[in-house]
Amino acid sequence: MKAPRDLDLTHGPLLGHFRALAIPAAFGMLFSTLYNVVDVYWAGRLSTEAQAGLAIGFQAFFIMMSIGFGLGAAMSALVSNAKGSHDSEQARQFATQGITFGIIATAILMVLGWIGGPYLIAIVSEPGGYRDAATGYFNWLVLSLPGFFLAYGANGILQAHGDTVTMQRALVAAFFVNVGLNPLLMFGVPGAWGGMGFDGIALSTVISQTGVMLWVLRSVFALEIMRDVTQAAFAPNLPKFRQIIAQLLPASTAMMVMFISGFVVQYALKGFGEDAIAAYGVALRIEQILLLPVLGMTGALLPIIGQNFGAADHARVKDALFLCWKIGFAMSVVAMPVLWFGGRYAMGFFTDNPSVIDIGASYLRVDSFLFPIYMMLFAINSFLQGLKRPIWTLWISIYRQGIGIALFVWLFVGVLGFDVWGVWFGIATAVSSGWIVALFVARKVGKEELSGANTTQTAAAGN
Repeated sequence: MKAPRDLDLTHGPLLGHFRALAIPAAFGMLFSTLYNVVDVYWAGRLSTEAQAGLAIGFQAFFIMMSIGFGLGAAMSALVSNAKGSHDSEQARQFATQGITFGIIATAILMVLGWIGGPYLIAIVSEPGGYRDAATGYFNWLVLSLPGFFLAYGANGILQAHGDTVTMQRALVAAFFVNVGLNPLLMFGVPGAWGGMGFDGIALSTVISQTGVMLWVLRSVFALEIMRDVTQAAFAPNLPKFRQIIAQLLPASTAMMVMFISGFVVQYALKGFGEDAIAAYGVALRIEQILLLPVLGMTGALLPIIGQNFGAADHARVKDALFLCWKIGFAMSVVAMPVLWFGGRYAMGFFTDNPSVIDIGASYLRVDSFLFPIYMMLFAINSFLQGLKRPIWTLWISIYRQGIGIALFVWLFVGVLGFDVWGVWFGIATAVSSGWIVALFVARKVGKEELSGANTTQTAAAGN
């Protein structure tokens, strides 16, 4: 096969590197989000109850998936640092051990998911149809864990080499497979098979994500560092596992806290009925679509930071962070009015329930003000991970998405007596205060790691 891209991000214009990495990544994430949009659309063709079940089952599944996201971040940070310092053997060891770690973690979490998933779902739902739908969807979805885990871990290895194209192509293909499989598996073939109903959405994900995993792994084994790799290289290496866990655990825990905060929000929303839960699930998909360029750009920042930090080019590390912010503010100028004025129209694409549309549009209006704050937070996370200081992403997340969400939602809804707007205001207060904490942390870590430089100074010109 044709060798995947292998870029040296320590030289050349930073803007060119952002463009080379961020555009394919954002394009791939667009199709990943559209993939989820297709699921929401077909669930809506069944009922609002099915959409609520999809939102809750998906949230429970992604609490487990936080380990997979963390593995991808760990691989990107560790391999990119080794590549930046021109240590090919170290990069190879991290790549092979990352794959082995992913296989072991997947097996453990599949068992834990089947045992604990229904209990998680029961916490944030009321007995009835939408809880049953969520539980059945989740149980099928656990079978897709190998595909997600190994795909994310392998993609981290590719990102460290400047390759975001491979995952993009896999996600585009998965989207079109899902478009065909969803109605087929849900409704079957007239006169031959009656289909699986709502569970067909989950089986479609199992099939398509397994294909993504195989494609991405294929590209990893085509990398130069994997040339002539032996089977013995994949034998568990505990010292390497400890280094991977040291990078993975803070990032994964931070991601897990984020998804748990989603459960906190859903717990608060269940008091307002299944319309509120369905509206939140749909609105999140719309939010994700507009965040895609930001996610692509801030995701590209991680390997750029990692390689240049490995090469000890601290000035270039700072320049990359501030260039990322500049581009992000330009994106925000476009996205904020779209969320404010277009949210109601976008909600109407997924549902004709007036209550769901009203509630979802109210969330998107509040979210429009948070857009640039999310952008800066995502960039700071990549900055800290690239400097191999991911523990700070955990503390920020614990405050913003753990303590902050629960505290401020309780304050607005439980104490002040707000309706569903109180949930949105609680989220906004937690995010905004967390952003202030993150800025102080970035300044502190930057001073410690980048030759005492102040990372809050204006970036150097000429990028």
